[in-house]
Amino acid sequence: MISFDSSTLKLWIEQNTGFLSGARIQKIQQPTRRDFILGVRNDGITKKLYLNINPQFYHVCFMDKVNEKKRLIEIPQKPPMFCMLLRKYLENAVISHVQQPEYERILEFYIATYNELSEKIYLCLAVELMSKYSNIILYNYDTNIILGCAHNVGETKSREREMAGGLPYVYPVSRPSVWFMDKNSFALYPDNINQRIDDYYAECIYDYKLKKLRENCIQTVNARLKKDKNSLRKMEYKLEKEKDCDKYRLYGDLIMANLYNLSDYAHSVKVYDYENNRDITINLDEQKTLKENANNFYRLYNKGKNAISKLSEFTLKLNENINYYEQILYSLEISENISDLYEIQAEIEPEKEKKSIKKSSVTTLEMQIDGCKVFVGRNNKQNDYIVSKLSRDDDYWFHIKDCAGSHVLLRCDKPSDDLIVKCAKLAKEYSKAKNSSKAGVIYTKRKYLKKPPGTNLGYVTYKNEKEIMV
Repeated sequence: MISFDSSTLKLWIEQNTGFLSGARIQKIQQPTRRDFILGVRNDGITKKLYLNINPQFYHVCFMDKVNEKKRLIEIPQKPPMFCMLLRKYLENAVISHVQQPEYERILEFYIATYNELSEKIYLCLAVELMSKYSNIILYNYDTNIILGCAHNVGETKSREREMAGGLPYVYPVSRPSVWFMDKNSFALYPDNINQRIDDYYAECIYDYKLKKLRENCIQTVNARLKKDKNSLRKMEYKLEKEKDCDKYRLYGDLIMANLYNLSDYAHSVKVYDYENNRDITINLDEQKTLKENANNFYRLYNKGKNAISKLSEFTLKLNENINYYEQILYSLEISENISDLYEIQAEIEPEKEKKSIKKSSVTTLEMQIDGCKVFVGRNNKQNDYIVSKLSRDDDYWFHIKDCAGSHVLLRCDKPSDDLIVKCAKLAKEYSKAKNSSKAGVIYTKRKYLKKPPGTNLGYVTYKNEKEIMV
């Protein structure tokens, strides 16, 4: 990670002071508590000045449209209080000049504006780019009193330098005595330093947000997967206990068959088990008659049979959910860009579905093999889109057997054996069995697929399938 050193800031100011001096601040936005966007206009040109005080990515630059998109900026509907303060004092104000205190990583914007009484005042917006101590402070240059900070610093955090509205602004205590230059400093490449800074940090922020979103999705899915696996173990244990319910039916039948040969209100009875050819002893409730005991055994049998039916149903549903979550984990593993992750996030957390994803069309991986079109789904939404929207009845559908993987669709009327093998290899490559020495791949025509109602996204049943080992 390249750090934003004082030499880099010095060079950036030298290259951009001509545009900033006399420029008007037109718009102020605060996407998060650690980054700010100022629309700055001068000589008929408008640029977006990006200020980032995140301890990992602290920097300042003019941001182009490509890198703005890479940063995945989302403007909140309700701006934070500090953003409102900046808008109050700085919108439509003119930047008199910019400067950097010697050897410091502090960028100062000196701004001429007017207060509530229409009196001309001079303010300073100090952008301190100092790792975990990075901050943005607005203070009155005439009185040196702070109007507001991006992050207030109390005496519990720093005894030497408190920062909050109403306090005097002071420079950091331990000030450097030389210009610092990192071994990978941007200042080593002075040609168009702004573009280098913008490109580098946009890529870093994109990679960070991509990784963070993937980790959050994996954490959510793993929590649900763990819960369902625990539930499945409990269901299987209960199912195993209820499997003995057939003995209650047998006890009831044997008691009823010997109803007139035995005495009521007995502690137990000894009867011949004609199903297993042996004598057995049945323990009874001695406060009940034989017939009442028999009916009680029938009730236990019916209760067990109903329990088995319900438990089997729940077990089947849990297995489906487990397979579904494992499929999502695989999709997260192979996702390559933020759009794929947003699609998966919208699937597992519909309340967080992005508007941009709602409006955009689903994009699957498309390729040509031997002159035929092949589509590959990289997540459940794309898999579902392939089956329900893209496919035709005579297209061929491929999927790894008994394992999480992508749906592969071959559009070809009469595929050769060699083409089928290639598509089967593709289905294996885009699956959890990618590194296995051998795996089975099933394929069938699209018309033999069916999506049962109420099932998870991307789930299908099939018939008339063939299997090929890859």
